[in-house]
Amino acid sequence: MSDRPAPAPLDAERMQAILDGSPFIHFCGMRVTALDPAARSVVLAMELRPELERRQGTGQWHGGAIAGLIDTAGDAAVALGLGAVVPTINFRVDYLRPATTRHLTATATVRRAGRTVAVVDIDVEDTEGRLVAVGRGCYGAQPG
Repeated sequence: MSDRPAPAPLDAERMQAILDGSPFIHFCGMRVTALDPAARSVVLAMELRPELERRQGTGQWHGGAIAGLIDTAGDAAVALGLGAVVPTINFRVDYLRPATTRHLTATATVRRAGRTVAVVDIDVEDTEGRLVAVGRGCYGAQPG
């Protein structure tokens, strides 16, 4: 048993500050739009920019940008209760339809957090509320 106090749970402002500390996340413009510590869920949003398009001028999101949103949202959901970010062990993405709206949101919910591994489900929706991708990630359950 450690004598260190448990880190304080993250609020939206602290979570956003942690996200902004990552050059990649900052470049993508991911924003915290909702946190629900009781439900162990986080909602992140991202706006389409030319650098995130699949092909120039198509208005279609690149799958890598969506995958980055999924991974970041999953990490944030686990970090919410720990007060610090966690390492990604593995994640998968299923793309369900082309994402063509300017705005995407990812809702990540912790399904199980064990002593060493946490499992998170992530849904990505477009501006019209259509599910465009789903993800599942495994993350370390300890800050790191």
